[in-house]
Amino acid sequence: MFIAHAEPSRTDIAEDIPLDPPTITLVWNDPVNLMSYLTYVFQTYFGYSREKAYKLMLGVHQKSRAVASNGPRETMERDTKALLGYELWVVPAHAGMLLVLRHDRSTRKACRQSSVRR
Repeated sequence: MFIAHAEPSRTDIAEDIPLDPPTITLVWNDPVNLMSYLTYVFQTYFGYSREKAYKLMLGVHQKSRAVASNGPRETMERDTKALLGYELWVVPAHAGMLLVLRHDRSTRKACRQSSVRR
């Protein structure tokens, strides 16, 4: 008896791969901005409640980073540019890269340098 294995077609494979992977706006801790200012920025720009803004601020100051927003790449680039206007250390990243960024100090250093260059 012969059993044929079903092979996925090229269209089946292509449908499983997202064209625009989810992107996040990652805010890094910095020695300049106060916790109250960071809470204010989250409330003002994103319209977050005081509780949500406070929770994000604690993540930035205690864990050195927090995901401020997520969505399509273009939206995250717009959020990143706006938050840079508030003098925050921020970078857009693919959502899957959060684990890689967890221990990568060079990424934080590059983010700081790009903030200084503008």
